[in-house]
Amino acid sequence: MKSWAKAAGILTVMALFCLTACANAFAGEPIPTKAKQVFMIEAETGTILLNKKADELVQSASLMKLMTAEYVFHLLKSGSLKLDTEFPVSEHAWRTGGALSRTSTMFAALKSRIRVEDLLKGVIVQQANDACIILAEGISGSDAAFTEKLNERAKEIGFKKSTFANSSGLPDDGNKMTMRELVMLSRQLHDNYPDYFPYFAIRDFEWNKIRQRNRFPLFAGVEGTDGFATGYSEDTGYGIVATVERNGVRLYLAMSGLASPKEREDEARNILEWGLSAFEKRQIFAAGEVIGDVPVYGGADSRVSVAAKTPVSIFQDKRLPDRVTARIAYDWPFKAPVEKGAQVGALRLYNGEEVLQEVPVYAQNEVRGGSLTGRALDAVWELLFFWM
Repeated sequence: MKSWAKAAGILTVMALFCLTACANAFAGEPIPTKAKQVFMIEAETGTILLNKKADELVQSASLMKLMTAEYVFHLLKSGSLKLDTEFPVSEHAWRTGGALSRTSTMFAALKSRIRVEDLLKGVIVQQANDACIILAEGISGSDAAFTEKLNERAKEIGFKKSTFANSSGLPDDGNKMTMRELVMLSRQLHDNYPDYFPYFAIRDFEWNKIRQRNRFPLFAGVEGTDGFATGYSEDTGYGIVATVERNGVRLYLAMSGLASPKEREDEARNILEWGLSAFEKRQIFAAGEVIGDVPVYGGADSRVSVAAKTPVSIFQDKRLPDRVTARIAYDWPFKAPVEKGAQVGALRLYNGEEVLQEVPVYAQNEVRGGSLTGRALDAVWELLFFWM
């Protein structure tokens, strides 16, 4: 989405009053948590329910395996890779990520060949490092070449901060992610790959006559959980990415900086249950309902009315007082002519300084270019506004 950064027009008094009067506010004080970094959203409205240092880069460890899975899913969906394609198990993969490494492994046998689908199950169910390396070498020739593709793919799907140094998340200072981008990645995996997302809910997987249970701890603890992963690094501590769907509500959570596996599980469970029980959906504006208006520079009319194409709803805390505010953000000066239906800017909903949601807004009427005198007066106004 375009960043409307040059100016922020406050909503008209009537629209802002309606927003505050007609809707209870989203979260006042967030739920206490021992996590150092947390980000949680509700999927349908995109409302941010919890944000604690969500843009701080931390060592992602095995959580970055989700990026490896996303890239493989992308190749499968595009048709450039097949589930039944077989890749060989190199000595490097066997030694670095196999049984000899004493890390998470699917126990791939040296010099054997393994189908892509089975390797994916190893990555997702067993968090297998050998499976990651085998996929990387099979797809790109080497782990390093595959990692370059991961970083390119991350930019394609909108990441701005996260970086990747290998396919597995094995210790490397270059493996760093933010909680916000881990949630973005989670949504990408769920929304864009319905054929492959169910792999995350597989409870166990057997390879080389060794059956291992899925390492994800919330399947039994939070009803409706259907993914994702856990991670640990000495610098960052214990982390988790999770998604849950219950009664038509889906949440995405990423958190890091926990002291133990038990603390990680307890904190994630408490936060998810809070999100599922303490909030409700409330529509703020109907689709096409005029939200406010934006000044137009050099037009026959001085303002243009704006509305969203879809209903604007928020997932809000049921127990807290009204605190939602809103602004229409747009590039200033917004110049005529303006076609009806053109995107003007974005409606931003705030809880304090926190942006809860951003929705594109569109012109509801045409504004033709104004007269020479009108444009001259607008130029004077622009000059005065600029110096102010």
